[in-house]
Amino acid sequence: MAKIDFKKALRPLYDPPTGDFALVDVPQMPFVKVNGEGDPNTALAYRSAVEWLYGVSYAMKFAAKAALGRDYVVPPLEGLWWADDSRSFITREKSQWRWTMMIMAPDFVSHDMFERAVAKTGGKLGQPPQSLRHESYAEGLSLQTLHVGSYDEEGPVLARLHDEVMPGKGMTFNGPHHEIYLSDPRKTAAARLKTVLRQPVIAVA
Repeated sequence: MAKIDFKKALRPLYDPPTGDFALVDVPQMPFVKVNGEGDPNTALAYRSAVEWLYGVSYAMKFAAKAALGRDYVVPPLEGLWWADDSRSFITREKSQWRWTMMIMAPDFVSHDMFERAVAKTGGKLGQPPQSLRHESYAEGLSLQTLHVGSYDEEGPVLARLHDEVMPGKGMTFNGPHHEIYLSDPRKTAAARLKTVLRQPVIAVA
């Protein structure tokens, strides 16, 4: 049985350049999502969200393999981030952040399979987060780069994006800041973490 690796099958979405920003048109894709707010390093809701996302995603993977004969690598954790003041991402004032953490789900995984995966995961984790859901996300035209290093070193990269790259291309914000975590921070040194930084954009009218 062939195993799909979406990082390879959808390489333009997961392999942007380092040190430069590339334009990419992101298609509509289904995700498992959980909302929350606050510092991801200290908020208990963040830890719970990540546990549930992985629990449900792996339960869906095993269900698809058993029922459909289709196997895949669970895609990486992703996060949509926003705040009343977008510069809080540059200054790293994490208590102001709001987020939607999510993991992409293959389109052959049905909503019924998602609901069964939630029930199975609940046997281990208890009551699911109220915002846990399975839905599509349409992002469209975006600028993205690969950041190598600590999450707290993203500030200058985002400042350059916001203050130089986007104005230079005649573009402005068209959705929340998006990060894709290609490395496991539990196993990877901070200086070697690889993170896709993506910003949906639209031409300035």
